Parts: sequence; structure tokens; C-alpha cells
Amino acid sequence: MLTDAQIAGMTPDQRRELINRLAAPVAELAASPSWMRRTREVRLGLMVLSALLLVPWIAYLAVSLPHRYVAHNWDLAWIGFDILLFVLLSATALLGYLRRQLVMLTAFATGVVLVCDAWFDVMTSDGAERAWSAGTALLVELPLAVLLIAGALQLLRVIAARQWALDPGGHAWEVTIPLPSDAERRTRSAASRLP
Repeated sequence: MLTDAQIAGMTPDQRRELINRLAAPVAELAASPSWMRRTREVRLGLMVLSALLLVPWIAYLAVSLPHRYVAHNWDLAWIGFDILLFVLLSATALLGYLRRQLVMLTAFATGVVLVCDAWFDVMTSDGAERAWSAGTALLVELPLAVLLIAGALQLLRVIAARQWALDPGGHAWEVTIPLPSDAERRTRSAASRLP
């Protein structure tokens, strides 16, 4: 058993190695490695295909949509959107209060929804409403969105750094998803160092 003093005396690389060795292998926590690999490939393929198909769709909309349009269920669309925003804000507050890591997802999603809210408020307003919409977007919605998204990324970075999955000074986007091959490689590497 390692003592606190022994752990404190370890280098960051030694701590990272220890945590990697003690971590449960991904293969024990999820479906088979081949299923995980195929699922990842399918999801990545769907995202790439969707992004590629979106380009001509955007071009089509740019030339075909009218400048003005009377929307049906306008009131229900905005009420539903604001209910979604209320649920996300409430969930973020509750998860933050309970100190649950899931707050990263709700905070990030809430920030994105606030950016969308600001965009559509400003773009669909007219006349005097536009100044009010731009003001609330610049003074309330966008600053709150930045706070929530930045906070989610900061929390991701802190958690990854505490788990020694991120080098000091590293960025949240550098955190990788552990794959079964990583666990298998670590296990083989650790076994090869044993006497």
C-alpha cells in the first residue's frame, strides 16, 4: 500500500502511470472493443456526411428562402424554446449545487441554447424590438453563454488534470477518450516492466 508521502513524492509521470494502471479497463466497462470501434466509426461517418450534406442545403436555402415569412405556431415555438432553456438552466443549477460532473453537459448545452436564443431574437425582431433584442443578447444572453461554456470546458480540464489525463497547462480539447486499445497497450507495457 502506498502512503500519502510516497504518492506526494511521485513525479507527474509516475502518478499518471499509477492512475492508468489502477483504472478499470474500458473493455470491462463497456461493450466489446470491436463494437466500440465500429460504433465510433459509424458515428464519425454520420457526422462527416451530415456536415458535407449541409453545405449544399445551406446554399439552397440562401437562394430559395423568402426574406419574410409568416410562421405558424410562432407562440408555441418560442414558449417551447424557453421551456427548454428553463429546464437546462434549472438542471445546470441543480447539478452545480450537487457538484455532479454531468453539469459540464448541461452548462455547455445551456450556453449553446442561449447563443441560439440571442441569434433568433435579433434576427427575427424588427424596428424598436431589434434594439431591445440586441441589448439583451449583448448584455445578458451572450455573456451568460460564454460563462457557461467556458465553465464547462474549465471543469473538464480540471477533472482531466486531476486524473493526470492532461499535462499541466494543457487545454480541454486535448483530453482524449480512452479506447480499449489504450488500456490494452498500458497493460502490456506495465506487464513488460515487471521483473
